[in-house]
Amino acid sequence: MDEKEETREEEAAKSGVVNADAARADAAKRLADDKFILGGHEFSSRFILGSGKYSMKLIDAAVKDAGAEIITLAVRRANTKDQENILDYIPKNVTLLPNTSGARNADEAVRIARLARALGCGDFVKVEIMRDTKYLLPDNQETIKATEILANEGFVVLPYMYPDLNAARDLVNAGAAAVMPLASPIGSNKGLATKDFIQILINEIDLPIIVDAGIGRPSQACEAMEMGAAAIMANTALATAGDLPLMASAFKDAIIAGRKAYLSGLGRVLTRGASASDPLTGFLRN
Repeated sequence: MDEKEETREEEAAKSGVVNADAARADAAKRLADDKFILGGHEFSSRFILGSGKYSMKLIDAAVKDAGAEIITLAVRRANTKDQENILDYIPKNVTLLPNTSGARNADEAVRIARLARALGCGDFVKVEIMRDTKYLLPDNQETIKATEILANEGFVVLPYMYPDLNAARDLVNAGAAAVMPLASPIGSNKGLATKDFIQILINEIDLPIIVDAGIGRPSQACEAMEMGAAAIMANTALATAGDLPLMASAFKDAIIAGRKAYLSGLGRVLTRGASASDPLTGFLRN
């Protein structure tokens, strides 16, 4: 190899390093600029602790290990004398997301949301309306009605719904701040049973899609984030884990990894045949 060739190779190597550093800097900027916005409020974490199984250990792990900045609570847990008051456990810098758990129709959901505001829980509300007591499936039509009423009253409404495109569009028109489709039945830990329908919502709805209910493993949370979900809500997956802080940390890492993969653009998938990653010809030539 002559001096000119060596010089060209050195310059190419230096150029490659410079380009790689520039790509890393660009990626870091993209991550820094990737904000999670809900109702005009900015959050750094894309993990939301759902309501249900609560303890001081769970809330502590969700905040410290999973990085949760939003915690859902059932209003009936926030104002009772015969049970623990969950508000005593939640740090002041965490945003409260009261839900309308127990509501069977729009009127009951609106009443619960107004009570939460009166109790000082703020303007965020998760609308959760279920007439079905066996499978705990949300009533989309009543949810749309409640969303419109509460949005007109200045609430930041996050409706829990069965993933249906037409219902999601109606929620957007009703004033929802995000759409929260279930992945599988509440508390089941069965994962993304409704994956294809959630993907349709992600593709078609111009609001954050927060995957709610049924996410049971960090890998499932990662997959939902790779699909383009804006955030993950989970409770049972943490509450029933063997090592709560370790599982909370795993969820945090999985959600971050999934978001990075989504932002980077996933590699293509071949539907037929294969594509060699190494050269199959020419390596035996002299």
